[in-house]
Amino acid sequence: MQPKRILAIDIGGTGLKAAIIDVWGALLSEHRRVPTPHPCPPGLMVKTLVELVRPFKSFDCIAIGFPGVVRGPRVVTAPHFGTDLYTGFALATQLSKRLGGKPARLVNDADMQGFAVVKGKGLEFVITLGTGFGTALFREGELMPHMEIAHMPMHGGISFDDYLGEKSRKKFGSKKWNKRVEKAIPLLHTLLNYDRLYIGGGNAKRIDFDLPPDARIVQNIAGLKGGAGLWRQKNWA
Repeated sequence: MQPKRILAIDIGGTGLKAAIIDVWGALLSEHRRVPTPHPCPPGLMVKTLVELVRPFKSFDCIAIGFPGVVRGPRVVTAPHFGTDLYTGFALATQLSKRLGGKPARLVNDADMQGFAVVKGKGLEFVITLGTGFGTALFREGELMPHMEIAHMPMHGGISFDDYLGEKSRKKFGSKKWNKRVEKAIPLLHTLLNYDRLYIGGGNAKRIDFDLPPDARIVQNIAGLKGGAGLWRQKNWA
């Protein structure tokens, strides 16, 4: 399939975003956003997304970034929405049915952001700092199997997600949160020995320390633009 107009959807813990993009990620429409309902069971998620994208009248396919583990069209974990509600839910299939039967691809949200920013050289690592903490790993531009580093212990039995997420920033303040992010980056480099680090998500703009030379901050809009890279994949299970 050679899509010309892709409906990109970025699902976040605090906001749901959507736009029409071309096959290279350029915006072809306005960028729309609504707050994420809380609580947000699967049925409400689908309903809210359908309303969000209603103004977009013409697109060939759908790209969806979701903050959790996914397999094919189905959600495996949904730490910010209730895994017990979402496990096994065919989110891509349901959205496809509600949006005119257009083909849909579902991927982890950090993976989708990575498609927009990696250069395709060496080992490239993407982290997202938002409601939670997300990661994606690419080798020579190819997406590697998703790892839930977010839920591994970071410090004193506290997971990366709890240590670096928005709840932590609000509880301890941006100054201490920055120190935590600064501490985490060398640990991640030791773990993966990546060549390049990209930092995205809504809280990336809050970083106020000097990053290592192999790291840079990327715009949060990459979470939508990466839908183009997702649909450039020739083989997608």
